Amino acid sequence: MPRRRGAGEGSVYHRKDGRWVAEITIGRKPGGKRCTKIFYRKTRKAAQEVLIKYISDRQQGLPIDSEKKTLATFLISWLENTVKGSRAVNTYKSYANTVLKHIIPVLGEVQLSKLQPQQLQYLYRMKREEGLTRTVQLIHTVLHNALGLAVKWELIPRNIVKVVDTPKVPRKEMKVLTLEEVQRFLRTAQDDPLYALYVVAVTSGLRQGELFAMKWSDLNREAGTVQVQRQLQWVGGEALFREPKTAKSRRTVTLPEVAIEALRKHKVEQAKQRLAAGAKWNDLGLIFTSSLGTPLHRSNLLQRYFYPLLKKARVPRVNFHELRHTAATLFLSQNIHPKIVQERLGHSQISTTLDTYSHVLPTMQQEVADKLDAILNLV
Repeated sequence: MPRRRGAGEGSVYHRKDGRWVAEITIGRKPGGKRCTKIFYRKTRKAAQEVLIKYISDRQQGLPIDSEKKTLATFLISWLENTVKGSRAVNTYKSYANTVLKHIIPVLGEVQLSKLQPQQLQYLYRMKREEGLTRTVQLIHTVLHNALGLAVKWELIPRNIVKVVDTPKVPRKEMKVLTLEEVQRFLRTAQDDPLYALYVVAVTSGLRQGELFAMKWSDLNREAGTVQVQRQLQWVGGEALFREPKTAKSRRTVTLPEVAIEALRKHKVEQAKQRLAAGAKWNDLGLIFTSSLGTPLHRSNLLQRYFYPLLKKARVPRVNFHELRHTAATLFLSQNIHPKIVQERLGHSQISTTLDTYSHVLPTMQQEVADKLDAILNLV
């Protein structure tokens, strides 16, 4: 059975008969007995969803009393009324899972106005001891965003997340292909139906979702540019086109001639595919598609095309996203200014670019020293 919670907060628990129960206290009767609302569902997820929706529906149009409302009720309201619909679907799901699975079970009953930095530090330590270092960072992000809005609405005087130490997450070793490996891979892929995709990926630095969402109308072959205007996300087996990740992600990228030429040939081959498919062709205007014009699916691309090509070219097995890392590394190693690389990658801040690709900078530092020796000619 669930432990007792405050009015309006709710809990989810499993019955012996296999059903999941979402229960919420909505008040008390004159004699002090709790008045509850109960929902029965087949899965934990369904029970959590109905609980979130019920709480959100009750709070629509009502001011949040921070002196009485718990962190749980505030976060649930924030998820449903602020995050949902304004963020990518996957982001909302990630935030909701973090709130329901990690934050509420530990700090959900704490009043919003009485939440202390020590309590957050305790939560972080608990999750680190469970080996959930990346989850700790996501908890930090979720609470920073949510409590920042609470401050803006004057529900609390300050965002206590700002005074808590930012969780440190061990940096995952980045895999990139060398210039020679890129050349060998592209030579091997020349007869592949998605050859142009690989060329554009390693010469533009675009994200996977941005590449998959590119349309012919975004391409200006005369100017040699492509406009990044959307991204593709797969949610529950459905392909959805969304706004770019950030404001900086909406950008125009200049492509080299090798990419423009690959796209020209790709368009010719796509026209043949379209003719062969006939009425089965899905005309979405996309540049990179399946044989029927439908959006590319990451798992299908990796297993049927990308990984076999890497093996055939005898280069290290990398994820498709690591072609973006490879592109950025190539840019910086060719002494392209980090500010240009930032704009090309669509990073919001140059610090992101410099922090992510700091492994390239020591080599660049040596090149600067060598060039200074050459021009000063004092040694």
